[in-house]
Amino acid sequence: MQKSNRIMRVCVAAALAGGTSAALAAGFALTEQNASGLGNAYAGQAAAAENASTIWFNPAGMSRLQGTQVSGSLSAIRPSAVLSVDPTRSAAPLGGAFTNGGDAGGRWNYLPAAYVSYQFNPDWWFGLGVTSPFGLSTEYDGFFVGRFQSRKAEIRTYDINPSIAYKVNNWLAVGGGLSYQHATIKVLRSANLGAEGFSNLTTSDSQFGYNLGAMINPTPNTRIGLTYRSSLSYALTGTVQVTTAAGAVVATPSILMNARTPDSWSVAFAHTPYDRWEVLGDFTWTNWSTVKDIPVTATSASALGAVGAGLSVFNFQFKDSYRLGVGANYKWTDSFMLKLGIAHDKSPAGDNRLVTLPDNDRTWLAIGGKYRVSQAGTLDFGYAHLFIKNATISQLGGVGGPPASGNVVGTYKDKVDIVSVQYTHSF
Repeated sequence: MQKSNRIMRVCVAAALAGGTSAALAAGFALTEQNASGLGNAYAGQAAAAENASTIWFNPAGMSRLQGTQVSGSLSAIRPSAVLSVDPTRSAAPLGGAFTNGGDAGGRWNYLPAAYVSYQFNPDWWFGLGVTSPFGLSTEYDGFFVGRFQSRKAEIRTYDINPSIAYKVNNWLAVGGGLSYQHATIKVLRSANLGAEGFSNLTTSDSQFGYNLGAMINPTPNTRIGLTYRSSLSYALTGTVQVTTAAGAVVATPSILMNARTPDSWSVAFAHTPYDRWEVLGDFTWTNWSTVKDIPVTATSASALGAVGAGLSVFNFQFKDSYRLGVGANYKWTDSFMLKLGIAHDKSPAGDNRLVTLPDNDRTWLAIGGKYRVSQAGTLDFGYAHLFIKNATISQLGGVGGPPASGNVVGTYKDKVDIVSVQYTHSF
């Protein structure tokens, strides 16, 4: 038991030390919580249960793991989002020339995850996962036409998820977990002070949620995974510091942002029709319609307004979305497995797209593999390219005369590349 405790501490420290660098995703959810699922475009992960990362995807999957298992992954994610501006309908406050802001993705982001699963006896398992379930990172250059809406936006999260699993009988296992999740939101944008200044918003909060799962084995060659992850209600507190271009502070009010993350559920299957082949699939529904308006409210008086004044609103107006994926594994040799996958990911953005999140529907194409490096260790790796539908934007910051936050009208061309590696060791 002391050995398991040491392993858990190492997993938590490794994941938190890596940070939670964020990237573009469906909405601002991050699917990339392991590398073993990337080669399948994450199809069927609630039923796959290949290693300890099942703690995130379906805690009941620990019932398929023997002894103690430790797994750690690192995903490198490179999003791209380039805006083609309609110059006849776009305008920046205070007049003057403007640009498209360059590539709003434009950089590699790194997403770590770590897990440990421990089998108490033939029927009970305990697990711990450290992940980053939500993230967002967009940054525009210089004289971006929408810089009064956003210059740089960032959401970072980490989630600590202790879980248990119980094997009811030979065909059913159940599991559940508690999530402690911390979120930080930062938004830097220009401010219209008669001359151009800057507004720097920083907020954070921590909340608790939960996840539930079941693993059903109707036949020896078929598994069905069912899983649910709860929403979390955040009361994000922090400040907005408004400064002139020269750096003089105009106001620094304390603020409150009430926001909810969406809950989601998934049904997945894994089936072995032949000795060397496995097929996987899943359908996941995410209740993004819980994310509508997120107002920024002053909790201290300042030059920007009294206590209770509405300082701004993040007007997402998300709609519910789904994800559908299919994948296949081929056992090439006794030590190497080839993985393939394709998925369709429906964006929640709808027609009310923001410069902070130039998101749209995407198609995943993925390939990967699993190599057994020793009797106790396996190495997973994968690559995916996300083909994203062109995303139109029409954010109008005002009517009649120079708008307060600018008019941004145009079309985004987006794409994402993901490379991931994972090592799993059994004791």
